[in-house]
Amino acid sequence: MKKILITGASGGIGSGIVEKFAIKDYVLILTSSSEATLQSLKNKYGSDHSYYVLNFNDPINFEETLKQISLEHKDLDVIVNNAGITDDSLILRMKLEQWNNVLQANLTSNFSIIKNLLPNMLKNKSGSIIGISSVVATSGNPGQSNYVAAKSGMIGFYKSVALEVASRNINVNVISPGFIISPMTDKLSDNQKNTILDKIPMKRFGYPKEIANLVYFLSNDEASYITGQNIHVNGGMLMV
Repeated sequence: MKKILITGASGGIGSGIVEKFAIKDYVLILTSSSEATLQSLKNKYGSDHSYYVLNFNDPINFEETLKQISLEHKDLDVIVNNAGITDDSLILRMKLEQWNNVLQANLTSNFSIIKNLLPNMLKNKSGSIIGISSVVATSGNPGQSNYVAAKSGMIGFYKSVALEVASRNINVNVISPGFIISPMTDKLSDNQKNTILDKIPMKRFGYPKEIANLVYFLSNDEASYITGQNIHVNGGMLMV
């Protein structure tokens, strides 16, 4: 039975990914920054899986938890770095704290997770690492310079890691979703939704399962010759 780590397991996209791999009988290693959220996941998926609190804002706890995961799951097959935060502001109003917190949660966390968990994959000479970036990493977005910097930084980082580990049978890829139905899109007004939909040729938001399907494909042998790629899933909103 294969084993997968999914960060941000309770979010809109994260929940879709968890459900996909649970149906496929993977052993789940799920993380969240909230103990309460983690308990909800445990109630849903049961005690045959593993659950860890990963707090981006507590570097010591973050590193210790990653070391614990590394020791307890040496047979890890797939890493999905999905967790992230936003703290939006126009550049002239953005505080250094906003910049640092978003870069820490959305970019530096990827470095720490991969650095701690990659050695086991190297020993096993197999594995898949998948990062969830965003369409705005390529297009830019006003008011989100910190988020865009982190998400575009992910793409360059993953490509570099892909080059370093390709000879060890480890695939490293990025998925850049467009607008996916989630608690974030639920908060938009009808006018805001219509403005966004005007930019999407398919005239709809995506579903979390449509991201999860690609994560599942990239984590399996069918995608064994795909690495170092940033794959867009956005209904035609951005074509590159």
